Amino acid sequence: MDKFDVIIIGSGPGGYVAAIRSAQLGLKTAIIEKDSELGGTCLNVGCIPSKALLASSDHFAFAKNEAAKHGIVLAKVGLDLATMLGRKDKVVETLTGGIRALMKGNKITTFNGLGTITEPGKVRVQPGEGKPLKVAADHIVIATGSVPINLPSMSFDGQTIVSSTEALCFNKPPEKFLVIGAGAIGLELGSVWSRLGSEVTVLEFLPRIAVGFDLEVSNLLQRALTAQGIKFHLETKVGSVKVTNGRAIATANKGGEEVNFEADKVLVSVGRRAFAEGVGADKIGVALDERGRIKVDDHFRTNVEGVYAIGDVIRGPMLAHKAEEEGIACVELIAGKAGHVNYDVIPSIIYTNPELAGVGITEDFAKEKGLEVRVGKFPFRANGRALANADVEGVVKVIADAKTDRILGASILSHAASELIAEIVAVMEFGGSSEDLGRTVHAHPTLSEAVKEAALAVEKHAIHIGNQ
Repeated sequence: MDKFDVIIIGSGPGGYVAAIRSAQLGLKTAIIEKDSELGGTCLNVGCIPSKALLASSDHFAFAKNEAAKHGIVLAKVGLDLATMLGRKDKVVETLTGGIRALMKGNKITTFNGLGTITEPGKVRVQPGEGKPLKVAADHIVIATGSVPINLPSMSFDGQTIVSSTEALCFNKPPEKFLVIGAGAIGLELGSVWSRLGSEVTVLEFLPRIAVGFDLEVSNLLQRALTAQGIKFHLETKVGSVKVTNGRAIATANKGGEEVNFEADKVLVSVGRRAFAEGVGADKIGVALDERGRIKVDDHFRTNVEGVYAIGDVIRGPMLAHKAEEEGIACVELIAGKAGHVNYDVIPSIIYTNPELAGVGITEDFAKEKGLEVRVGKFPFRANGRALANADVEGVVKVIADAKTDRILGASILSHAASELIAEIVAVMEFGGSSEDLGRTVHAHPTLSEAVKEAALAVEKHAIHIGNQ
């Protein structure tokens, strides 16, 4: 039986990053993956392929709707969906190959098969074919991620009622595409197919989209997506989805009345749940919480000696970058170092166009908790680079403590929000103030100047817009 210092079950962003850091720390490391490729959901059927399609579909929408405004005359714009999907697959293939190379370069042993903990310190690996292998380690890290929530009343059939996985590879844009759930996945994939010609309708149980983000800024996103042709029905509770002859009918309640929505494809994106099936955690007595997530302490330790868990399978936001940081911190703690994750500065992003990014608290949260804060805002319509780019939609919003001026949160709506938010995250990580951010020299002309101006606006010192 092969013996390791650390065995990691699951090769998503949390798992493979943990394996690399473990090897860097001099620990003999193995990683176990049940699927044929490394990278987990994020790389294979989540973050990466969806962003590839978002990029391609955005180029297509620009060519059709915006190019002429820049003096670019295109006689005809056509869609070759097969090539677009092929490009997406190539991006995934490149990155999965990169992870395999990283495993080899860091001398990490890779096992392909279902990893099941049979007892503390021991794991059985069942390949797709052949006899199981037995391996052992002093420390076992569970990094098995999450899966889409599958509701009985609208159960996935993989053809008409689909999860995000199938919605990444339709062979043609559905004429009518119904999205249930107005979170990141629903809005992103709704945007992809809307740009490619589908009539997209989004149904949301709550009275707003993008729950968890700043309400004012998420309302601006909804307005932008509506202008792009996506239809929204909020406060609409879907009771069931039935399929007849390949066509779906969703029955919902809106304002006390029953309404029906017909579609060629239905994406059910009402959230994800922790996935630990088959890993053996329940068999060895690992404690779970009321939502089926593995319970851990602040050092990612479960109640079973030598067994740890990170990422989507434990508490906290289900985000790839959160899992990565937990993976690094977990193995650093195993190695006797001071691993740490600052959960107050984990950004969240919706990759529509414009993108919506947020970190820390929102203005709504501050009001709800009675916190005394100051708010600075700056619109991109007053930013020179945004105007030059003909991309002026959006705003930067900074929340700071009214007494200390320490930045507590921020929201950005912009086509570059996912990149711009990193500056604010860095300032927050070091406990910086809105004055620190506003007094930092930013190159001109850049979109990042809007971040600077929003920070200055906290104290009503913005230069390129009136201060109220």
